[in-house]
Amino acid sequence: MHIAVTGNIGAGKTTLTTMLSKHYGWDAQFEDVDHNPYLEDFYEDMSKWSFALQIYFLGSRFRQVKEIRESGKNIVQDRTIYEDAYIFAENLNDMGLLTERDFNNYSSVFHLMKSFVSAPDLLIYLKSDVPNLVKKIYKRGRDYEASISIEYLSKLNEKYEKWISNYKEGKLLIIEVDDLDFVERPEDFGYILEKIEAELHGLF
Repeated sequence: MHIAVTGNIGAGKTTLTTMLSKHYGWDAQFEDVDHNPYLEDFYEDMSKWSFALQIYFLGSRFRQVKEIRESGKNIVQDRTIYEDAYIFAENLNDMGLLTERDFNNYSSVFHLMKSFVSAPDLLIYLKSDVPNLVKKIYKRGRDYEASISIEYLSKLNEKYEKWISNYKEGKLLIIEVDDLDFVERPEDFGYILEKIEAELHGLF
């Protein structure tokens, strides 16, 4: 079984991935943020480092998917390979921070990789509005995230909505998280678990 958790920066993906992994006793696969050699540079100068960052994330995510397929284990994954292309690279291209040449190069590599990738058994989208995302990002206090603009988060949210509305790769569960606190309120986590169980084991 392969579950993936998706959503904008600050939506709670890593936290939920950790909690689901612990609850089910499954392995967790996290986004390579702490060891990413481009992330801080990217937030300092997006146009200069966007292509290098996106290629790094793409390679890292493809490696993850390969490991998931080969392990035969039950996995909860923090973010998917699809977001790298349909959300972040496309948005950087729209903003003029990723040149058309680099974007086309990136896209050709992504589509090649995508042909080798299986979709997760269930994709969980954590839907959140921008004020809530800003509050969560501020609360966790990562230095390199301090320069993220509201405009950037808003554009990412638009990309997520567009991608999710057209997602046909597999089962999809949308959870609106603005009024949930699944860390502090066990009933909220229970609500999410019920939704997941219905998707994975429901009759329809």
